[in-house]
Amino acid sequence: MQRVKGLTWDHPRGYDALAAASRSPDLAADRLAIDWDKQPLENFESHPIADLCARYDLVVLDHPHLGEAVASGCLQPLEDLFDAAFVAELGPRAVGPTLASYGLDGRHWALPLDAATQVMALRPDLVEIPPDSWADVLALSGRTGRVALSLAGPHAFLTLLSLAVSLGELPAEADPARLFSEAVGLEALEMLGYLARRSPAATRPLNPIGILEHMSRNDDVLLCPLIYGYVNYAAIEGRGRIGFHDAPRIGPAGRRGTVLGGTGVGVTRRCEMTPALRRHLEWLMSDDCQRGFLPAHRGQPAMRAAWTDRQVDARAGGFYSQTLETIEQAYVRPRHPGYVTAQDEAAGVVRDYVDGARTAPQTLARISEVYAKSTPP
Repeated sequence: MQRVKGLTWDHPRGYDALAAASRSPDLAADRLAIDWDKQPLENFESHPIADLCARYDLVVLDHPHLGEAVASGCLQPLEDLFDAAFVAELGPRAVGPTLASYGLDGRHWALPLDAATQVMALRPDLVEIPPDSWADVLALSGRTGRVALSLAGPHAFLTLLSLAVSLGELPAEADPARLFSEAVGLEALEMLGYLARRSPAATRPLNPIGILEHMSRNDDVLLCPLIYGYVNYAAIEGRGRIGFHDAPRIGPAGRRGTVLGGTGVGVTRRCEMTPALRRHLEWLMSDDCQRGFLPAHRGQPAMRAAWTDRQVDARAGGFYSQTLETIEQAYVRPRHPGYVTAQDEAAGVVRDYVDGARTAPQTLARISEVYAKSTPP
């Protein structure tokens, strides 16, 4: 009997489907046992990935940690574990740049299990027509004071990145050591500051899950224009259900700029890849599992076959069809070692700006300094 230890994040979306799959009679027949531990998502951001990989065979991670993981040599590339055709097919089968986000140094380092990006969340009983443009969102915020922003943890910085993408610049794309131009950076900060200073105070310290929980139970938030989508909240019946829609754009032809999230399953160096384990992991990536088993066990699939399945979408309150355009256009963050630390520090700088401790030019200069310091020489 092969016993495999896995680590995932402590939320039904991250744990329930994996735990249920590990209880499948097929695993017992294959003499395979998988034990899944879970920890808060924030712990993945603060705990060294190399230490987690030293203690587990399978680790669920998000792509910004990839640089640190690859530099420490704690993951096995998919190309060494699976058939070349299987890996090649994952790219077009996965929604948006989901597989590409786990690619580094010419190889891929995690199986795209879960796909997510920032989208618009709203209370459909309070907002009749979802705003399509940032101008409409800003106007709604000014009229009501009931538009929230996700600012806790790294999300203040991720919101800024998304606004820059909407304004036409992909951060660090032209120059890996430079996030964006001064003009775009200042405009993005101005939009963020306007919304943040008019947001309901109760949502300020909350992470995305906390904001969605708050929205489902209170009427002081009409919508949040940029927040990571959680299909679980779209499936709630009646009052308090959250509707998810494509993120706003600058104009009718503008890009729905958001920052890709989601998670992948990495296979650590300590793990022995047996035929039984390979079959199980390939099954998790299969269209049948992604369309059926994962959604049935509160998972959020990564394969396009699930995102475009009408029955899956109907059971999720239109979550997939109403956010597909956004995730197809999502921006993949830098993944070099040191990026995650810079992301957290930059988020604090953005919050200082919202609180009035820095001017916009000072904020932009400090963010640029923090990011440049993190990039490889």
